[in-house]
This record gives sequence, C-alpha cells and structure tokens, in this order.
Amino acid sequence: MARTRKTPARKEPAKRPTAAVSKKKVATKGKHALTGRGKGKGKGKAKETTKPPSTTLTPATNTFAPDFIVRGTTDRALFTLTCYRGEGMCLLAMNWKQDTPPDSFVGFAIEYMEPGGSQFYALRNRIAFPSASGQLNPNTLSSRFSPFQKFRWTHFPMNANTPGNFTYRVTSVFMDQKGIISYGDFQEAGIELEAETYPGELNICFTRGFISSQAFVERFGTNGGVGSLLPKTANAGITFKSTDPKEETALAWMGFEARSAILNTLDAAIADSTAQVCVAAYDFNDPEIVSRLEQLKGRLKIIIDDSGSHQPATASETKAAAMLADSAGANNIQRQHMGGLQHSKLIVVDGDKTKIAIGGSTNFSWRGLYVQNNNAVVTQGANVVKIFSDAFNNLWASPDSPPGFDDTTSADWNNLGFTNVDAQVTFSPHSIHNAKLQEIANDISGTESSLFYSLAFLYETKGAILDAITKVTSEDNVFVYGLSDKSVGGLNIQLPNGNPPVAFPAALLKDVPPPFSQEATGGSGTRLHHKFVVIDFNKPTARVYTGSYNFSVAADTKNAENLFVIRDQRIATSYMVEAVSMFDHYVFRDSEAKATAAQPLELRKPPADGSGDKPWWDKYWTDPQKKRDRELFGQ
Repeated sequence: MARTRKTPARKEPAKRPTAAVSKKKVATKGKHALTGRGKGKGKGKAKETTKPPSTTLTPATNTFAPDFIVRGTTDRALFTLTCYRGEGMCLLAMNWKQDTPPDSFVGFAIEYMEPGGSQFYALRNRIAFPSASGQLNPNTLSSRFSPFQKFRWTHFPMNANTPGNFTYRVTSVFMDQKGIISYGDFQEAGIELEAETYPGELNICFTRGFISSQAFVERFGTNGGVGSLLPKTANAGITFKSTDPKEETALAWMGFEARSAILNTLDAAIADSTAQVCVAAYDFNDPEIVSRLEQLKGRLKIIIDDSGSHQPATASETKAAAMLADSAGANNIQRQHMGGLQHSKLIVVDGDKTKIAIGGSTNFSWRGLYVQNNNAVVTQGANVVKIFSDAFNNLWASPDSPPGFDDTTSADWNNLGFTNVDAQVTFSPHSIHNAKLQEIANDISGTESSLFYSLAFLYETKGAILDAITKVTSEDNVFVYGLSDKSVGGLNIQLPNGNPPVAFPAALLKDVPPPFSQEATGGSGTRLHHKFVVIDFNKPTARVYTGSYNFSVAADTKNAENLFVIRDQRIATSYMVEAVSMFDHYVFRDSEAKATAAQPLELRKPPADGSGDKPWWDKYWTDPQKKRDRELFGQ
C-alpha cells in the first residue's frame, strides 16, 4: 500500500514579526471601489444567486463569487491603484494621475493587513539603494525604505489561505538630494484572495510552481528538496519517503490550492460510500494520491498511460497499476495510450453526497504537484459529472483507438451548464471534422487588446497556434506576454511595438550575489507545464482556453486530453495574474544573470540636480513595452 500523508488541518494565521509595522487607521470597506463583480462579464454590480458549494475542498468560506478588480479611491493620492485578484495572490498596479512624476519620486511602499488583522506589514524588497559601504543592510529592505521601482507588483501572502479581505496600502515614496525619504498620500483597497471562484460550480486552482525561488530557499533550503523532500527520479516516487522535518509544510506550500483540492476531493469520495470514482492519469507516482485510490477498492476505475517511459515494469505507473489492481480488481484498471499518449488528467466522483469533476494540466505526480507550474479546474454538479463520466467511459471503451472516440459527443464542445459562468469542455482525440486547433488559432488571431499565454512545448509545436501567436505579437495595438518551457524561435526577440520575447524558466544557480541565495531546480525535466491562453482579459469578451491539451496537432487528433474554454472576465483575470507572476519571476532571473559589478541590481536614487540624468521611472514613459504595461494594468 502506498504511504499516506495526513492532509493538514486548517490553521490560524501565523504571527508576524513586528518589524516595519504601520498601525494607521484602516479605511472602511465601503471606501474601496469594487469594479469587478457580477458574472465576470465586465463590471456589473448585481450579485449572483450562487448556491453554496456541495463539498468543501478549500478553506474558502465565500458564498458569492469574489470581486476580481478593486480600486483605491483616495483623491489626494498622486497615483491610482488597481488590485487584480489571482488565486491566492494579488496583482497591484499603479499609474500616475497627471503627466509624469517628479524626479524625486523613488518608488512605491506596499503594506498589507491580513483578514481580521489590526496592523499593516510592509512587503520587503530584495534590492536596496546603494550604500557608502557597498554592503547591503537587510534592515533596509522594507519597502518603506527600499520602495519598489515598478508600477505593478504581485504579492503572494504567506497565509494566502486565510478567508476574508486582505487590505493593501500603497504609498508614493520620495527622496531629496541628501537622501532623506518622505512619503505622499496612500491608496488603500481590500480584496478577497482565499475564495472559491464560483462557489458550488467552478473553482480555479494552481500549484505554486516556484521551487526555483528565493521564497523556497528561505523556507526549505537550497537543494530543492531533491532526495529529502522530493524523490530523485520519477520511478522512485511511488515508494519515496521524505526525511525532511518540514515535509508537510513544504508540500502544502508548493502544491498550493491544486494539491488541497485534489486530495480533499479524494477524501470526500472515500467518505461517501455511494461514490464511484473514475481517474485518467498520465505521470502517476504520488503516494498520497495512490494510497487514497487504494482505499476506494472496487469503487475505483482508472486508466493509466502506458506510453514510452511509463510502460516498463520498473515505471511508477506500472507499479501503481499493480497496487490498484490488488485493491480495486484487475478489471477496473486499464493501461492505454490512445493514438500517442493518454495525456488527460481527470478525476470524477459520482456519489449521492459528492459530485465533483477535475480536469486541467496537473499530473498526479511529485513533479506535477510540487515542481511544475500547473492548474486544476475543479467543477461540481450532476451535469458536469455526467459529461466527464461519459468522456471517461468513451475513453475506456476505445483503448488506443482515436476513431473509436473522436465521433462521440465527448469530442464536441459540451456546455457545463453553470448558472454564473459560461464554460465548455471538450475531450481529445478529435477527428478532422470536429478538430479544435484551427478554431482556437482563429480566436487568438482575433485578439483585440491583450494576449497572455503559458504553453509548455511551444518551442517544438509548429503550426496554427504558433502562427497565430506570432501574428498577434507583431500587431501594434495588442499587448502580449508569453511563457514557454524553452526559448521559442521567432518569439525570442524584443519587437519595436514593445511586446517582449517569450519568458522561460530559470534559477539562480551560480555566482549569486547578496542578498540572493542559490536556488533549486527541483530536479530535471519540465518546470513550466501550464497550457493556457488568455484573450482580452480586460474586456467583457474575455476568454480562457486551458486543460491538459498542448495546443498541437497531436493533442488535437491523437492524444487523450481535456480542454476547457471559459468565457468569463473573472477567470480570465485570475489566469492573467498567474501569467504575469510567472513572467516577472523568470524575467527577473534573466536580469540578475545580466547584472555585473559595474551595473548591479540596486535601486536608483534621484538624479543629481543639473546632471541631465534620467530618473528610474523615465523608461515607463519612453520604453514601448514598459509604457504599455503601465497603461494596461493601471487603467
């Protein structure tokens, strides 16, 4: 039997250190401008009649969809503040109200207060102003003293799973010619981060995916946990036992909401004795998941990929299949690879008390949950369970046979039938008559305002999608941020219109200067594993394509896959924040790699009077990419 780790109970927020604390009076909730409400179709203000969730899978307590855009309303402040809600994170965007800032403006201080709290804590910068000694004083890294010299910032609260409003306070910071700091009026806004996206219907969950980060190093060490937190190889995963005393804390931090939702779904299935469970797995070596499936015994049916490295007797997938055959019966276990790969990741729970279906990109593996950037689309209700169950049954009935599957209704777009959000799902493989690839490429080509994408394997995926992205990226009126797991030919240069090259994963591994620490890679293999495209997030026509589908011909017509299209501004905003956070994370690593002793990463003081030098913020008005970034998010 696979080893079981106990899912952690909900905890009260940890106490914060007392450094950099502000105890100014908190603005009342009514003073925040709530501009992203309604059904995610824009900025309507009518509340939905969302029914409460039938099964609680996260610490969230909301019964209505959370506001996804909130703005500060302080007229005296010299800048605007717009807060965009992500899943467990917040993108704060600032813009100057009139003309340009004075030369003495040196950035923004950002503070936050947790739900139910009574004091503000300053976010810490990782770089500071140059000092006379040339040494960095860590006590100066509070953004009150080392402000962020950017017009937006993404915050991941340590206690992001705390229900209620996180209140943000952003203050303009100034410095005179003597280096003395002063402050302008602040903007303030509150936004709910731990919340079901659409309670009782649809919840978007992400893994954290930042094992290569300073935050991971600070919490869990520099070796990436490989050998102590994580197995050294995929085939060692199924029997791996951690020796790290911080194991549960680290895995909960890395797996984030996706891990919580998946494990709690399986726990709910175990508890509901009427529940029948269907699973489709690709990479499959996580003992937490396997052990739960063993407990279901004959209530489980599972399809496990047997392509390539998953086929040998030594593969974790083969070992897991044998373990589950013992518990569920050999007739309830199927190995197949459809026309190439059984690449879908599905969990379907159909019981009297529990009706949940999960798709997305998250493999049920150590890397899928704890190393890679991934998403899980968690749906609830009888209608979605029937749609997913039909897809599973059609897949089961057509092992290794695309023609047996591609003419079923599962290969068409299926409306999930939600009250508050327009969402559809389709399952691959498709035939030439119902293929979806060109349809998606045509939609991408019609982008009007902005395009965000995170597409693993784009570097080797030629054809309609890459052509459409290349076309849109070259257009002057469309803002584009893109990510892939490697550099993509044709999208690897800065264009004159300001759209930057594709960003891809990297870690700080050598010659790392203070205050940074050497980071982890989390072992070999793909780290950025997302497959999503966000079109026009800032318009009522916003939509997202996401799932296990790699946006390739193989994904469309050969492999078993799941693919969602969700036409909803709230969810598009959530995926946009995910994309921006990853883009910034990896672009920073590129900046650090290019830093030299002559040009270190440090904050810039105001230009000396009469020097003719430009202030730090000048590039946000003169550099096409930074100007468009400031204007798009600060609108």
